[in-house]
Amino acid sequence: QVQLVESGGGLVQAGGSLRLSCAASESIFDINPMGWYRQAPGKQRELVARITSGGSTNYADSVKGRFTISKDNAKNTVDLEMNSLKPEDTAVYYCYAYHLAIDYWGKGTLVTVSS
Repeated sequence: QVQLVESGGGLVQAGGSLRLSCAASESIFDINPMGWYRQAPGKQRELVARITSGGSTNYADSVKGRFTISKDNAKNTVDLEMNSLKPEDTAVYYCYAYHLAIDYWGKGTLVTVSS
């Protein structure tokens, strides 16, 4: 069972930056994929970015060019660097992992972007 713990959320002004981190309870070397989702109030959870075990990445169109996902296999972490934040990025951000045919989710971290 993979446990995921997010950190790094908070309140930031529009145009600012935040870095989210997801710490896994075991080696992420073979976990494929891992990623970040978000859920805004009254909306469905949506994919923000994901990264494969080989390091390939893909992003939601709304965050391309502003967000960067990365992972550190030695630290068992997956980070999301968020720049040029907009009020519409406000949401609870969840770390995700798909491993051995099971979906794993963290409890989420709140990101609030003020205008």
